[in-house]
Amino acid sequence: MGGGGASEFMIQLFPFIALFAIMYFLVLRPQQRRVKLHREMVTNVRRGDVVVTAGGLIGKVTKVDDLEVTVEIADNVRVRVVKSTLTDVRSKSEPVPANTNTPS
Repeated sequence: MGGGGASEFMIQLFPFIALFAIMYFLVLRPQQRRVKLHREMVTNVRRGDVVVTAGGLIGKVTKVDDLEVTVEIADNVRVRVVKSTLTDVRSKSEPVPANTNTPS
């Protein structure tokens, strides 16, 4: 009489496994993708980019350090912002030329 216990346990366990799989593909995986894209965006920010901070400030990047960027939010008004608080890069700039002393 007790021979069907293992198969009954697997049948009862199947809905939990299915629920976890659905949650993984609908919630966890897209969140991991967003985190990866944000990390790449923050890593690739450079001088001249127009960025939006988590506080809603929009400005142009004037200096990039390891963990911070300096953002000009108005004429001669610069603030230091932690890179991870950048939420969007509105417009990408062209790469800054290596030799800026050549005449144009």
